Amino acid sequence: MIDKTIRKLVRERAKYLCEYCHSSEESSAALFEIDHIVPQSLGGSQTAENLALACQRCNGYRYNFTTGIDPETQEEVPLFNPRQQKWSEHFIWAEDGLKIIGISPFGRATCNRLDLNDDEHNERFIIQSRRLWIKGGWHPPDGDPRRV
Repeated sequence: MIDKTIRKLVRERAKYLCEYCHSSEESSAALFEIDHIVPQSLGGSQTAENLALACQRCNGYRYNFTTGIDPETQEEVPLFNPRQQKWSEHFIWAEDGLKIIGISPFGRATCNRLDLNDDEHNERFIIQSRRLWIKGGWHPPDGDPRRV
């Protein structure tokens, strides 16, 4: 069980955004999960430095994976680590704000492993949600880089 104080710190530090797909917790029907960057099953701790805020979708796809395949190079690389890396150095939004584009091996592997754009399952639920969030003026989050 993660301490209540640490949970609060993780949520506030993330500004209530999923640290992987940058969805807003405010637009979700449920509170986001506290994700172990290095899963406990692989020896990860419950310290704030090993925790990230994750929507249910990203948390489910991430499961206990720590690596993914970069589709550009076909190499296995570590997934994006929000404690050690800056989101804007690995991801940008498509011009229309509907898709996240990985701009580094870590970003591309994370987009692929976490299916950040519904590419793998062709469901388009996250794209539909983002479309609604854009109409409401809630997306993409302030400060996120947009593709020009």
